[in-house]
Amino acid sequence: MSSLAPLLQSFFTERLISQRRVSPHTIASYRDTFRLLLRFAAARTGKAPSRLELADLDAPLIGAFLDHLEKDRHNSVRTRNNRLVAVHSLFRFAALREPAQASVIQRVLAIPQKRFERAIVSFLDREEIVAILASPDRTTWISRRDHALLLVMVQTGLRVSELTGLRCRDVVLANGAHVFCRGKGRKERCTPLTAQTVSVLRSWLKERGDESDGPLFPSRRGTTLSTDAVERLVDKYVNVAAQRCPSLGDKRVTPHVLRHSTAMELLASGVDSSVIALWLGHESLQSTQMYLHADMAIKQRALDRTAPHAGAVGRFRPSDALMAFLDSL
Repeated sequence: MSSLAPLLQSFFTERLISQRRVSPHTIASYRDTFRLLLRFAAARTGKAPSRLELADLDAPLIGAFLDHLEKDRHNSVRTRNNRLVAVHSLFRFAALREPAQASVIQRVLAIPQKRFERAIVSFLDREEIVAILASPDRTTWISRRDHALLLVMVQTGLRVSELTGLRCRDVVLANGAHVFCRGKGRKERCTPLTAQTVSVLRSWLKERGDESDGPLFPSRRGTTLSTDAVERLVDKYVNVAAQRCPSLGDKRVTPHVLRHSTAMELLASGVDSSVIALWLGHESLQSTQMYLHADMAIKQRALDRTAPHAGAVGRFRPSDALMAFLDSL
């Protein structure tokens, strides 16, 4: 029989790290998936995780694990599907290493992704964005840092991981001012900065001190801010802004909502969706299409260009009682 332990170790060290050179975020996500799966399999089979075999992770067990994620751990369908992606990746690797287990492997690979409803993206209007940017009082070092961070986040649409990963050297404030970031999938891109953002960043860098390798927005201890820290500060200033802009009280605002708001502002300004995809670092234009669905102004302009139908308004009356009965079924 095929032991799972050496296969899983090779999957991480050879396939993910050496061959594919995936990001630390992907490694962490896959690691967490197999932690959960091995604990679940150990409880179901009575074997210690190090003694599990590949055949123990058959399709029924993987299916039960996915149900466990949704029902017992209350994970969303999207999270369930992300865990399945990691499992499928391992089993595609196993297909090359363990051909004798082909039947088990193919049954697991045949487990489909679960479909789910895609909600219309949430975003903020200009008044709400201005209220959030005005929330930091800027009388302390922390509040000035937070104001600069929020302004860069709203103007560039960077992901949280991209924002916290910025170094002082990644900001260019001369002609052609821009910020350089290393984004999802190891893609690099430059995002231009407005005159207002340049002015704020110039003041912030002067106060922060010249440390090219240091984080652009450090914590009190000079370390890189965590994703949770950024989420907390966004939540903090949204609550402050809601006092002067009540509409914010009815919305759940996260850093990703601010990213969506950047895209919607670009779209409302007439920027082509292909440019927005480049701006946000999307892999394909399909990721940008959701903003077109959310923009009611675009739909209204399309409606305004159509001509009303000239047909008379009337009520349908069936010609026969029997036909009316059949139509009602």
